[in-house]
Amino acid sequence: MPEVAITIGGRSFQVACQPGEEGFLQSAAALLDAEAAPLVQQMGRMPEGRMLLMAGLMLADRMAGLEDQLRGALARVAELETRPAPAPERIEVPVIPAVVVETLAEIAARTEALAQAAEERLAPAQAG
Repeated sequence: MPEVAITIGGRSFQVACQPGEEGFLQSAAALLDAEAAPLVQQMGRMPEGRMLLMAGLMLADRMAGLEDQLRGALARVAELETRPAPAPERIEVPVIPAVVVETLAEIAARTEALAQAAEERLAPAQAG
């Protein structure tokens, strides 16, 4: 069983853990140390047991707050999941009336005819 050296509140400890769990142990120790550091700064030297107890309680308090937030978030998600789906948004695409299409086609045909007539008139002048 591997032993890991951890530091909490400026004090070193040797802690045994399961193989492969060393990283998790060091992460947990870092969380506990983050809680112990302000205690040591504020109160100075205190008995090891008291420091660990206070740091553990502060960490537990933080975790309880996070659990409350998680419960609230999960309740909100559950509420949103049970809501009926919103009605699909209606999008209207403008449709060009047939009369406009016919008028544009007629204008295009007239324009083509005028262009053809202009080309025919200019052709003899350009040839000469």
